[in-house]
Amino acid sequence: MARLAERVLDRAGAADSVRAMPALSMHSPVGDLTIFAEAESIVAVEWGWGSLQEPTSLLRRAKAALDTYFDGGPLAELELNPHGTPYRQKIWVALRAIPHGETRSYAQIARAAGGSPRSVGCANAANPIPIFIPCHRVLASCGLGGYSGGEGLATKRALLALEQLRGASTI
Repeated sequence: MARLAERVLDRAGAADSVRAMPALSMHSPVGDLTIFAEAESIVAVEWGWGSLQEPTSLLRRAKAALDTYFDGGPLAELELNPHGTPYRQKIWVALRAIPHGETRSYAQIARAAGGSPRSVGCANAANPIPIFIPCHRVLASCGLGGYSGGEGLATKRALLALEQLRGASTI
């Protein structure tokens, strides 16, 4: 699992130490997850158990939101701040507009946000906050498409099945 950290710079601009970002890990049906926060926003969800745990009230709310989601409920809205290019930001906004229990195709997202289905797939692969930004709800026009989180397509199928969406067990 990649470690998210921020560098603390001295006056000359040299890194004088590295401080871990607040993080909270949890068990989930799709594997261990670690949630990261910066200021008052969620900035990443990564697969794996983080070595340093620094739970904040925001991280506890994010964990509670994911627990509810994995129990079959809707995912609570939280302040997200995914780091990425302006184009990727635009795609991630379009993904967040996909309602729970629905899917869209890569082509539909491309029409809504601009670009091509392939560029939408690349933005999905770079999504730093999976599940909260539901890239698993985007399907290829002729199948499941890809998924870069967790165990890949098995994780995408599990998330779709959790939401009881078409394509979860048939593709």
